[in-house]
Amino acid sequence: QVQVVESGGGLVQPGGSLRLSCAASGSIFRTVIMGWYRQAPGKLRELVARFSNGGSTNYADSVKGRFTISRDNANNTVYLQMNNLKPEDTAVYYCNVVATSGPWSQLSTYWGQGTQVTVSS
Repeated sequence: QVQVVESGGGLVQPGGSLRLSCAASGSIFRTVIMGWYRQAPGKLRELVARFSNGGSTNYADSVKGRFTISRDNANNTVYLQMNNLKPEDTAVYYCNVVATSGPWSQLSTYWGQGTQVTVSS
């Protein structure tokens, strides 16, 4: 079993900042991908930022230059620093983890429960 727990969401004014955290725990041998997605009301879930296999980063065009993803490999934790937030960043943010539970195990995908980010004056 793998648990994925997010924290750090909340209400912030436009131009403000928030930092999201995501910790994965349980039967993890190796994390391959860790990242963040978001889903606004009436819209599909979309990639925000992630560490891909090999450690490279991917960002949505809409957040480049404003959001920064970082990670603590020793603790299977990933962070999302969000600066200069805009109302269109309002969404539920989900942590995504792709990991194996053993050296010969298949990859499995896990999601957190989501954390609400609201940008409003």
